[in-house]
Amino acid sequence: MPQSSPIIVKRDFPWTDSSRKKSVTFRLMTDEDKAAILDLARRQPERDRAILRSDVTNPAVVDEWVSEIHRGRTVTVLAEVDHRVVGWGSLHHDETLWTSHMGEFRVLVDQDQRGEGIAKRLVVELFHIAREMKLDRVFCQIPGDQARVRNLFEELGFQSEAMLSQWLMDANGEYQDLLIMTHSMDDFGGR
Repeated sequence: MPQSSPIIVKRDFPWTDSSRKKSVTFRLMTDEDKAAILDLARRQPERDRAILRSDVTNPAVVDEWVSEIHRGRTVTVLAEVDHRVVGWGSLHHDETLWTSHMGEFRVLVDQDQRGEGIAKRLVVELFHIAREMKLDRVFCQIPGDQARVRNLFEELGFQSEAMLSQWLMDANGEYQDLLIMTHSMDDFGGR
């Protein structure tokens, strides 16, 4: 099977938002960001790392992430404050699957930067990229106990689709529910 090529993003990157207390620069992830991604992931509390879809403290996992970018299955927008990566938003898409009309959003913001609007801005950037890709629907998967994250996605128009009981296992071996939320691209107003 031929490999896909990286997704071409038409939006202008990098760009800086200076509308808040601190300037935040948004740019696309490249091969050179491996160390910054590992550093960001390792700075997070174990509880936060345990709910990520993969162990991004593992260099091999980050290498695979970069490979997914090159294959055109992932686009990642990074957020930087003072030249330090403080968050990422990824849009995962596989055009060979029966869900090829959909994309999955994954977002992480440094524990010290939460509440600053960075996650919301990353999600909005992912919406714009999903629109460029002509996707019909986007979704996210959230641990059921993450009320703050759920509120963010609801504020942006996501709807709860399913709550899967005891679907996840946290770092302590305890089960957590998994919430799946979706958003139709027809309803995205360009925020």
